[in-house]
Amino acid sequence: MQESKPGFKESYRRSRDKVWSKKSERVRLHESFRRSYREDYVRPLSAPGLLHHAMSTLRFVLKKWRLFVPLLLVIVGLNIVLVGLMSESTYVTFQDTLEETNEYLVNGRLGQVAKASLLLISTVTTGGLNGGMTEVQQIFAILLFIIVWLVTIYLIRHILAGNKPKLRDGLYNALSPLISTLMVLLVVFLHLIPIFIVLITYSAAVATDFLSTPLYAFIYWLLAAGLILLSCYLLPGSLLGLVAISAPGMYPMAAINTASDLIQGRRTKFVIRLIFGIFFLAVLWVVVMLPLILLDLVLKGAFGWMAGVPVVPFLLLAMTIFTFIYVSAYVYLYYRRMLDDPN
Repeated sequence: MQESKPGFKESYRRSRDKVWSKKSERVRLHESFRRSYREDYVRPLSAPGLLHHAMSTLRFVLKKWRLFVPLLLVIVGLNIVLVGLMSESTYVTFQDTLEETNEYLVNGRLGQVAKASLLLISTVTTGGLNGGMTEVQQIFAILLFIIVWLVTIYLIRHILAGNKPKLRDGLYNALSPLISTLMVLLVVFLHLIPIFIVLITYSAAVATDFLSTPLYAFIYWLLAAGLILLSCYLLPGSLLGLVAISAPGMYPMAAINTASDLIQGRRTKFVIRLIFGIFFLAVLWVVVMLPLILLDLVLKGAFGWMAGVPVVPFLLLAMTIFTFIYVSAYVYLYYRRMLDDPN
């Protein structure tokens, strides 16, 4: 006798059980409408200190310079061709403005170190590196960032596995999850929507003097704080999903779920590590770029023919690409710590 097909209720029950069986396998430290105890969600992680992790990542990248320097040069060349380089005239404009300010406000008493520091700050903070990019150039810049991210993670994964990868292997094989990475980036954008809502509503509130009333201001900032906290809660998992998606055969939602499970109970530690990484990179920028800008000022003052050579814009672009490589290695090495941790 032929077995009859299951009805709608039976199919619905099977589908529901299948979904909940998958959810039950995930790490769920908190349940809605149930009190959570500290001992239920504390997940210790054997990880190095903040400074040790930042310095060990830098040593790792510098030790493998035969891989990462060619990658940096390739991306710099592609960036110059596809996106463009900050023109020397823009940099000279910053110099002239600084000289006029020095002459009129402090009577020329501003030293060379202070000049170089202000040039570095003004160039970076005013968007001198990427100012005036068209929509096509912005798309190319995002794609180049994704390429740096995926290739760096691919090379480090194979190095930690004991292999000896080549840059050619990374460029050819690391870009296979490109579409999946774009899908995870879309999720990151969705998780940023609460912050975008705060920025848009804040501009409207300032324009209409909505915040001049204390009660309205209190209610607004209360809601804004909730939206910002919501994004801060969602973003760490999706950011780690950009690392998990680089694994072979990984799908976007599976990568985000895996990263969310890893970061359960560790969000604060991860956010603190990210903030320290930004601080460490800021110090690194000052240590590396400040002497180079000082040298450029001295050489262009001594040799007039160097006035039109875009030395500093090229070095700023190279330092920016190195920052992308370092951030990729920094996040991935911490991800591997969490992945290999028995807790």
